[in-house]
Amino acid sequence: QVQLVESGGGLVQAGGSLRLSCAASGRTFMRLALGWFRQAPGQERAFVATIAPLGGRTHYADSTKDRFTISTDNAKKTVYLQMNSLKPEDTAVYYCAAREASLSTLPGQYPSWGQGTQVTVSA
Repeated sequence: QVQLVESGGGLVQAGGSLRLSCAASGRTFMRLALGWFRQAPGQERAFVATIAPLGGRTHYADSTKDRFTISTDNAKKTVYLQMNSLKPEDTAVYYCAAREASLSTLPGQYPSWGQGTQVTVSA
């Protein structure tokens, strides 16, 4: 199982930016699909973006594709989520997830999860 540790959350004003990081352990990084999900209070966990480190293929949720960018540093085994033009509705706990398979937008298909990092966007 892959171990994941997120960092980079915080409080930001609307229109601002944050970059989340997720460091992965283990030797399988290049075979992974890595995803970012978010969960607001009282809501289900929702897909944000996903990437395959091998080849760099990405896929985004419609609500984030024009503002967020997912990327990896394969040498550091780290996946990033650059979030620009943040809105109050982006407030949530953001989770990094991994699976040894193709890209997926479904949280139930990811067996490995980080602990989450809080992002709060003030109006």
